Amino acid sequence: METWIPITIAAAFCQNLRSALQKHLKGALGTTGATFVRFSYGVPFAILYVAVLHYGFAYPFPAVTSTLLIAGALGGVAQILGTFLLVELFSFRNFAVGTAYSKTEPILAALFGLIVLGDRISLASAGFITTGVAGVVVISLARTHKGWAGVKGALLSRPAAIGLASAGFFGASAVAYRMASLSLEGTEVPMQAGCTLVYATVLQTLIMAGWMAWRAPGELKATLSTWRTAVWVGLAGVAGSIGWFTAMTLQNVAYVRALAQIELVFTFLAAWLVFKESVSRPEIMGCVLITGSVIGLILLG
Repeated sequence: METWIPITIAAAFCQNLRSALQKHLKGALGTTGATFVRFSYGVPFAILYVAVLHYGFAYPFPAVTSTLLIAGALGGVAQILGTFLLVELFSFRNFAVGTAYSKTEPILAALFGLIVLGDRISLASAGFITTGVAGVVVISLARTHKGWAGVKGALLSRPAAIGLASAGFFGASAVAYRMASLSLEGTEVPMQAGCTLVYATVLQTLIMAGWMAWRAPGELKATLSTWRTAVWVGLAGVAGSIGWFTAMTLQNVAYVRALAQIELVFTFLAAWLVFKESVSRPEIMGCVLITGSVIGLILLG
C-alpha cells in the first residue's frame, strides 16, 4: 500500500471530527466565526508541527518561492470560501447530507489538476471516482420527494448550489496547495507540506481576522470565549490538513480527494452516534457506492 493512502484516510477522519465540532460551534458563533476558529486556532499547531520536523527530525527549511506565495495565497482564499459554504450548509440539511453536497469535489479537482498541473488519471481510476461521486449524489438526494420533480428540485435548490460552489473552491484550493508544495525544494515531503500549511493557515487567519474586525467584531470577540471547543477544532483541522497537504504532495489531487470520500462513512457514524440522526436506505446505498469506489482506488494505488 502506498504511503499516501493511509495518510489520506487518517486526514479524512480528522476532517470529519473537525466538521462535527464546527457544527456545534456554529450555533454559538455563526458561520463566519465557526469558519474562523478552524484556521486561527490551528496556527499554533501548524507551527509546532514544522518546528518538530526541523528540530526533532532535522528536516531543513526550504527556500521561499514565488509559486508558494501566489499559489498558497490563492489556495488559502479558496479554502476559506469553501469552508464558509460548507458550514453554511448545516443550516439547510442534516449533518450527513450537508457534508455530502460538497463531495462532488474529486471530479472538479481532476479537471483543475489537468488544466493547471497537467495531472492525468487512468480510465479505471476515473470510473472509481465517478462511482464515488454517484454515491454522493444518491446520499444528497436521499431525503427529497420521490419522482423526477423531487430530484430536479433538489438539483436546482439553494443547498445544491452552495454545495457545488463549496466543492469547486475546495478542488481549486487542493490543486493550488499541491502546486505550492511541489515548488519547495531542498527538503523532504513532510516539510514541503508543513511549510505550505503554515503559510496558508497564517494568511487565512490574518484575512479572516481583518474581515471580522471590520464586519463582525462581536463574532470575532465571541471566538475567544469558546476557546475550550475551538482549540480542538484547530487541532483536528491542522491534523487533517497535515494529512491532506502531505498526501497531495505525494499523489495526484484527484486520487487523494476521491479516496477522501471515505469521510462519508465517518460522517454517517457521527450523524448516527453523536447527532442521533436517522439513516435511510438510499443513504446506505450511497455509502456502499462510495466504499466500493474507495476500495477500488486503494487496490489501484
